[in-house]
Amino acid sequence: MPYHVIFTPEANAHLVGIYRHIATKASPTIAEHFTTAIIDYCEGFTTFPHRGTKRDDLRSGLRTIGFRRCVTVAFTVELDRVTIIGVFYGGQNYEETLQIDD
Repeated sequence: MPYHVIFTPEANAHLVGIYRHIATKASPTIAEHFTTAIIDYCEGFTTFPHRGTKRDDLRSGLRTIGFRRCVTVAFTVELDRVTIIGVFYGGQNYEETLQIDD
């Protein structure tokens, strides 16, 4: 059964931020290729979505996985859906951002 991959508004905003950062430092073409590669990677969760590391210590059901050693993708897997919660670039403190206080 294939899963549907959904990006939250926050994850979309992260992708826009990554695009802008790379477009400024390198070029819009490089930024486009890189952010498209991230999206394609995430859409690969339609099959075998239970990848990465479980991070229940931050939030119940949270998983994280790296992309090209400079991006961390945070997501959850539910019935038939993978929700991309955040896309963190270049050592951003995703743990603090995703931590839910009890």
